[in-house]
Amino acid sequence: MVSTHNSANYRVLLSMAWPFILANASIPLLGLVDTAVIGNTGSVVDLGAIALGSLIFSFVYWSFGFLRMGTTGFVAQADGVGDSIEIRAILGRSCLIALTIGLLILLLQWPIGSSSFALLSGTADVESVAKTYFYTRIWGAPATLILFVIMGVWIGLGESTELLKLQLFLNGLNMALDVLAAGVMGLGAYGIALGTVIAEISTCMLGFYRLTRFLSEKQSVALTWEAFWPRDRIQQLGQMMTLLSANTDIMVRTLLLVFAFSYFTNEAAKFGTVALAATHIVLQLMAFTAFFLDGFAYVAESQAGRSYGARDRAQFDLVMYRTTILAAIASVFLGLAVLLVGEYMVMVLTDIDEVLVMASTLLPICAVYVVASFPAFQLDGVFIGTSHTRQMRDASALSLGVFLVSIWLLGDWLALEGLWWAMVVFVIARAISLWLYFPKVQRQFVDSARAKLSTT
Repeated sequence: MVSTHNSANYRVLLSMAWPFILANASIPLLGLVDTAVIGNTGSVVDLGAIALGSLIFSFVYWSFGFLRMGTTGFVAQADGVGDSIEIRAILGRSCLIALTIGLLILLLQWPIGSSSFALLSGTADVESVAKTYFYTRIWGAPATLILFVIMGVWIGLGESTELLKLQLFLNGLNMALDVLAAGVMGLGAYGIALGTVIAEISTCMLGFYRLTRFLSEKQSVALTWEAFWPRDRIQQLGQMMTLLSANTDIMVRTLLLVFAFSYFTNEAAKFGTVALAATHIVLQLMAFTAFFLDGFAYVAESQAGRSYGARDRAQFDLVMYRTTILAAIASVFLGLAVLLVGEYMVMVLTDIDEVLVMASTLLPICAVYVVASFPAFQLDGVFIGTSHTRQMRDASALSLGVFLVSIWLLGDWLALEGLWWAMVVFVIARAISLWLYFPKVQRQFVDSARAKLSTT
């Protein structure tokens, strides 16, 4: 399917972005509901156990986020060139990888759990309940990882409404089951974990059915095992290795970012408990703004990938320009919101005076970060959509080096505020380092055009 310039007008791009934004915004809502349910029906031990267990799953699942991002880029490119068979082959390959990793996680759940709890600090009571939560919820790992793939396909196809429906079903069912299991049946942290597993497996089954049916109808292919799945394409070793290589690059890039934020939080702790608490609260505001900017980055992934697959340079430039304009406008409004109402949002999250005062001093720096962050988000989207994952990995390593030097210089000079200014430097360094690799993406259009000429 060859894209047209009409698909890159501002109204169409906005109509694609807002479901992505709402889908992202529903994620923290689930965490709030879990906390509210267990906080009102369970004990402080249950609450602490969920906090520890959720931390482990956040790290594990974030590490395998490449299953979503890697799938998105390849699907968008295949959609751009109109290769419907390859779209189904990518779905098959990615699901095989996700299922394999999910089963390995189940097989290795005891060493994963033992090593994770050895690194965390918790009382004996909290750790005991946290282990029950962990060893229950981990049975949803295969379904969760396949869901990453399904979401990646929806984003690659630009079907943002379908992604929103899937996310709302997952979180809505999870909330209902949590209320039933923990609130009504009084199962505590175990009930929260059990509800999550049931919701993940149910959503995976429904999402897989809806996606395969959508592709079957769109591509006019029978929804049977023999007709729908192109086994020859799925089993192509070269394509599988390309997908695995891209996923490895994205995983390394993600781990570098996780290390950066973990190191940042650890450095904040060196300035005292109040500084750590204030940093944690302001980070929640910063993360909330990321859900909005991610919406525009998802659009960039989908539309840049489609135009890249179609080798439509004019469309690619137009998509990049217009999605970046929209993201820039959104970042300015979000930055102003942090400045104008950020203090009230902090007051909702804490009533500790010392934390309130320190967090308020960090809000202007947070606002600068939000405004400065949109180029990195957009370039991430373009590099994911075009599958230039090696460059993303190298850019992350380069910007991490700049970040660590900035913390060393600014942290000694300006204390906690210097640490936050180093975070601003980090997000700018991410954008600049990605931009240095951007000419390679543009050259691909020229190389492809020359290859086409040579074959005519």
